[in-house]
Amino acid sequence: MTSSDQLKRGFLNRLCVADSRALAVGGMAADLLPRSVLQQYDLRKDVWALLPPMPTPRYDANCHLLGSKLYVAGGRQCKRPVKAFEVYDTEARSWTSLPVLPCKRTYGGVVWDSAGRLCLLGGLRQGGGHQSSKFTKNVNIFDTNQGAWLKSEETVALKTKRADFAAAFLRGRMVVAGGLGHEPSALDTVEAFNPQKKKWERLGPMNFPRCSASSIVIRDRLLVVGGVNQVPSSAHEILYVKEEEYL
Repeated sequence: MTSSDQLKRGFLNRLCVADSRALAVGGMAADLLPRSVLQQYDLRKDVWALLPPMPTPRYDANCHLLGSKLYVAGGRQCKRPVKAFEVYDTEARSWTSLPVLPCKRTYGGVVWDSAGRLCLLGGLRQGGGHQSSKFTKNVNIFDTNQGAWLKSEETVALKTKRADFAAAFLRGRMVVAGGLGHEPSALDTVEAFNPQKKKWERLGPMNFPRCSASSIVIRDRLLVVGGVNQVPSSAHEILYVKEEEYL
């Protein structure tokens, strides 16, 4: 089965890449219903394969591959956020349900900190009842050793409420850049968490404010590509943090 034949079956799925494989998680089918499908693409053989499906069908989930474990947090079902949190073991080829997210939210950032904990940053939080969704600066941390979420008083919130931003672990710091907030246009602000001071600190702003950008860390530098600011952006820039900015 070719890559184009497989991918046209759904959209709004999430993709994680490691070694010579890519994992596509969930998505939305042509009937607009969430999917539970998990697909693996072999880059060397140019072949897709179906793996055991997720327990919770969804799209727009936060995904992160660490070693042999694929963590899938949150997401949406028919425009409604879900709190499901599940992990797929690529060696055992099986899914395990983990403690649900502390709150329903989408479009947040996901990074691993230096202690090997999964950190969910910001996002769009689902309002209760008939309330509309709101941007949040909450930080939720999952301790994989204890198998539990830390209490809210053990975490430090972002300085700025934001969603749909670039996030990375850069030179020992969690970093977030751009995204959407309560301003009428995309954000250009950048902040990093200082573990010694236990607070988020401002870094220099992005040259091009935007959300929905792609990003990757290469040699201690955060490369941010494309995105949207009213209209699609072709901008690309690199964030490099000098050592003295972390002192």
